[in-house]
Amino acid sequence: MAVTTDHTRAVADGAHSHSFGTGAVPQGSRAERLTSFDLADIPVPSGREEEWRFSPVARLQPLFSETLAASGVQVTVTAAPEVKVETVGRDDARLGTAGKPGDRTALTAWNAFAEATVVTVPAEAVASDVTSVRISGVSGEATAAHVLVRAERHSQAVVVLDHDGVATVSETVEIVVEDGAHLTVVTVQDWADGAVHASSHRARLGRDAKLKHVVVTFGGDVVRITPDAEFTAEGGEVEMVGLYFADADQHQEHRLFVDHAVPSCRSRVTYKGALQGQGAHVVWVGDVLIRAEAEGTDTYELNRNLVLTDGARADSVPNLEIQTGEIEGAGHASATGRFDDEQLFYLMARGISEVEARRLVVRGFFAELIHEIGVPSVEERLLASIEAELEKSMSVITGAPVEAAEVTA
Repeated sequence: MAVTTDHTRAVADGAHSHSFGTGAVPQGSRAERLTSFDLADIPVPSGREEEWRFSPVARLQPLFSETLAASGVQVTVTAAPEVKVETVGRDDARLGTAGKPGDRTALTAWNAFAEATVVTVPAEAVASDVTSVRISGVSGEATAAHVLVRAERHSQAVVVLDHDGVATVSETVEIVVEDGAHLTVVTVQDWADGAVHASSHRARLGRDAKLKHVVVTFGGDVVRITPDAEFTAEGGEVEMVGLYFADADQHQEHRLFVDHAVPSCRSRVTYKGALQGQGAHVVWVGDVLIRAEAEGTDTYELNRNLVLTDGARADSVPNLEIQTGEIEGAGHASATGRFDDEQLFYLMARGISEVEARRLVVRGFFAELIHEIGVPSVEERLLASIEAELEKSMSVITGAPVEAAEVTA
């Protein structure tokens, strides 16, 4: 039985904005955002800047340094037979082609890495299996990592990036989807306690290219993911899906930017998260820019947060900037709420215990989104992870250990 909570009332801080216009770029537009490969251009943030106002900058401080270690993680790749994997130096001409860094951690990551992992799906190839890239922490020293995933013309593939262990890492993930290619990239943040992770994902799509970008965040003390997607030719489609679950004192931040810079492209963003425990903090910021030349754009973004206990905070900020009126559609929605007492009453009135009723509500909240991922192995892991998180919250509510329920995909 699936019970959704999409109609929950807002209970956490949040804001949203629209801006409209034609002709000149308005002051403060995302079109004016500074991007650069030069460390001198983007200084260390104070926390007062718009892009850092929700972030724990003190905990991220090691990643602002100009002297990150070149290697503090171990990268292991299990590739589909059709996919090519290389380890290259930073002078490889393919690196940097997905765009320039747009914040301090993205910039330090770019300037510090010595080697990059390049995953290439050859033109016309259809990968017969998932390609797995595991990034494991091997040192507590602040370090940099770099991955490039490149889908050449008319290729198809699924690539999963897994993060585990203890690390303090600033990461760059470049994604290039050439004309007619279909690519799914899933990034799973399953870090151990104590990990600090900032990751800049920069995606560039060609003509009629399709990208499904999935972010899953459970582990680590501080995780800040900033996915950017840019359309370079007509007919491109991007679907950005996110699922996260924060516990006490965890900070999980997902800050997206979709740049509709050309006509007739489509984007869909759907992120859902749950949080529990004192000091749990989740942040979602969704920025969509429709430039004056991007006529025929179709875009929508959605964020939902479910608060399971007192002491947790969710910030949800959708922003939509439209510089042309000649579009197919544009919109956004955001809501944060607690368990709906009526839902619990409905279930408990039918003989379902409070513990199991709460499980059903949370499962229903995530179920549809999990099945949209389209990678069965990842979906099964998520269901198991959600069940483990629910055990924690149910133990707090009941004051006693709660047996794990059977998990079915």
